[in-house]
Amino acid sequence: MLQQYRYHFLLHLIIFMWGFTGILGKLIQLDALLIVWHRLWIAALALGIFMWFKKRLSLPKGKSLLWSILVGLVVALHWLTFYTSIQLSTASLGILCLSTTTLHVTWLEPLIMRKRFSWIEFAMGLLVIGGIYFVAHDFKGEEQKAVLIGLVSALCAGIFSVANGKLAQQTDTAALSFTELSTGFIALSAYFVFQGKMSLDLFQMTQTDFYWLLFLGILCTSFAFLATIEIVKRLGAFSVSLSINLEPIYTIILAIVLLKEHKLLQTSFYWGAAMILSVVLANGIWKHKQRQKAKTNYGNAVQ
Repeated sequence: MLQQYRYHFLLHLIIFMWGFTGILGKLIQLDALLIVWHRLWIAALALGIFMWFKKRLSLPKGKSLLWSILVGLVVALHWLTFYTSIQLSTASLGILCLSTTTLHVTWLEPLIMRKRFSWIEFAMGLLVIGGIYFVAHDFKGEEQKAVLIGLVSALCAGIFSVANGKLAQQTDTAALSFTELSTGFIALSAYFVFQGKMSLDLFQMTQTDFYWLLFLGILCTSFAFLATIEIVKRLGAFSVSLSINLEPIYTIILAIVLLKEHKLLQTSFYWGAAMILSVVLANGIWKHKQRQKAKTNYGNAVQ
């Protein structure tokens, strides 16, 4: 029992760190492109070293390699738009826009995973959009732009989440992640070369920013990825997925405590946030009941 609680604690520690990634978009004094570039090379290097020590350093094969490369580009775009949205507005707004990922998963899964379309999930996604309206209807200028960019980030998150779900069925997950991180790093590096900006100036930063980037790349990305795989084996996919829905709550609490964002947000923001988070949690509970029902039906069928 104590062993199981240990994994629960580790899971929530990881979710807390993920919630902190949005805060880092404000704390690190670099633009979004540089934050993502540094996160990618640090995470890829850390994961590559781990795989080398474990004698698991490899790449996906055949078509899986091509799809992994394409997904890696989407991952880089997701992080870039996520941090741009946060830097244009607040960490709270950025993470709430990311909550609309569930809507995109609803229509992407039938296309990519060949799953049956769910009208209930689609309706939940529409409710999330309603929550976004409450959050953003008083915004103007840069804040409206931040909402649009944040919604693009959510679309990218939905694409790579569903695509990785399919790729992980036929590819080692560590090799998959390493390929995607490396692809994103190479793509952004090529952009810097094309723009004539590839130089040691990219590494000019404060000592504090450097430590935050190490935390973001190693702990929040590489370690969190590897630890989550082990936690899923111990606690099950549902417990993990339901708990991850707490990430926006952690981010908003951290933003209030560390960034004093409650002074910048209106009452309508919290009504919209409560609506979005309620739908996200309800979606997790509903999926759990669907799984339990499927297991019961399967058990009855084999008796």
